[in-house]
Amino acid sequence: MKPARIRILIVDDHPVVVNGLTAMIDPEPDMQIVASAGNGPDAVRLFRDRLPDVTLMDLNLTPAMTGVEAIQAIRHEYPEARVIVLSAYKGEEDIFHALKAGAATYLLKDSLGEELLSTIREVHAGGGPIPAEVGRKLADRLNQTPLTAREIEILKLMAEGKRNKEVAGRLGVTSDTVQQHIKNIYSKLQVHDRTEAVTVAIRRGILHIT
Repeated sequence: MKPARIRILIVDDHPVVVNGLTAMIDPEPDMQIVASAGNGPDAVRLFRDRLPDVTLMDLNLTPAMTGVEAIQAIRHEYPEARVIVLSAYKGEEDIFHALKAGAATYLLKDSLGEELLSTIREVHAGGGPIPAEVGRKLADRLNQTPLTAREIEILKLMAEGKRNKEVAGRLGVTSDTVQQHIKNIYSKLQVHDRTEAVTVAIRRGILHIT
């Protein structure tokens, strides 16, 4: 009797990526793609309907439900769900939040190949292999002081070009309060001005500019 194939759900909003993954996985005799979804709600629904062994999850989905939120929703219903994040996001903040949400591991889209197939098999068997580059970024994140939710909110407004007075008006606080938050942001990101703060935040995955 032939062993059951690994049943795989693909979650990505780019058809080209889905087609590429399908072309890579379909020839494998021990794997089977059971469904694909282009957004978070469909991913949760299809997971519930198909109960895949392994899910390949992109993070850059619709704002209504991000990839991290989809992982959280799936793992809330199915704590044993095995999810591999497959993302172009290289920031340590993205990696940290994906793994915290319950992903088994995190792969970068620009480093695929045989690594993906071997990772699917290992995750299906209960493993959680972390690539070296991802491991280094995760270690960097664990050594950093995270920004608070309010600091991230202010950083987003700074990225939109809002000045202190505009930020204060938007948030209903004083300009002095905004200035103190900005000082904290600079200290945590180890930067000296707004442009540098936004640049570092994008690189680290704290902000995503679309």
